[in-house]
Amino acid sequence: MTKIELLNISNFYSSYYLLALSEVGNLEYNPTEEFEKFNNRGFVIFRIGGKIGVIDNHDPVGVDAELYGKSDFYFATNKLKDNPSYNQQKVKPIFPHYPINILGLYFRLYGISLVFKLKPRDLARELYVLNSRPSYKSLDESNYQHHNYVFFSGSTWKKESWANEIRARFIRACKANPKIEFEGGFIPRSDGNNFGYDEELNTKKYGPKEFSHLSSKSLISLNNPAVLGAVSWRLAEYWNSSSFVLSFPFQIDLPEFPKHDSEIHYLNDADEYESIIQKAVDDKEFHAKIAKGGKKYFEKNCTPIAQGNYLLSFFK
Repeated sequence: MTKIELLNISNFYSSYYLLALSEVGNLEYNPTEEFEKFNNRGFVIFRIGGKIGVIDNHDPVGVDAELYGKSDFYFATNKLKDNPSYNQQKVKPIFPHYPINILGLYFRLYGISLVFKLKPRDLARELYVLNSRPSYKSLDESNYQHHNYVFFSGSTWKKESWANEIRARFIRACKANPKIEFEGGFIPRSDGNNFGYDEELNTKKYGPKEFSHLSSKSLISLNNPAVLGAVSWRLAEYWNSSSFVLSFPFQIDLPEFPKHDSEIHYLNDADEYESIIQKAVDDKEFHAKIAKGGKKYFEKNCTPIAQGNYLLSFFK
């Protein structure tokens, strides 16, 4: 297998890609001082045959200039289409993925270095978050379900009022449909300012594992807009569980976009919620086609081994 050297300690946002690289190569931690400043951040920095790759899992705030200069390939989770920083030659898009529990791999890769190179508080947080996430499991197509239950829960954002409204209208549309059994809503803010969405608030808190379980049961999953146009990391998790995914057009680039009405259903306006929700309820064949198509897209492009092979293809 290909030798892959990890050059920094990444945080939980990159857990999926640590698993991906471990499945397609002999992955080992071989730190260098020049990359230690990037420890416990959303980067995976690795070397294959003398070439350096960087995986950037941050919100789309721009490419890190220092890492771009040192890398041969710069893979961005959120390669924003209209941001010149992401249109540089070495920047490549990657497929959607999500944080998973890889505690065993995490300790095997980094070992005692975790104690010496991370602050105790940072290490404790990483261990807590990793352990709270579900482990990766490829769910088979038998997970597909057609019923009237819809689960959706999310936060409100101060600077993304348009995204708040898009998600609020989805919540309202689900609640207004007499055939839908809806659970969820907005998570109440700690500062008490819920931006006028008091009628759309959750009445319950969900841990990460319960959240994933309830999402996997949902008749419809909304790929809700994320901060600064980022893709929601829930998207890949939805596809893995054979969910019917609604999505507004992507603001980021992907190596291959899912096809409308065969792998995903694209919306252009929140006014479409009512009709598409009703169609998903009434037309099981339509619902199954898109849900199972999304699962096939996931199996082709988004599993850890598929993502690992995609990365390796650039180093050949």
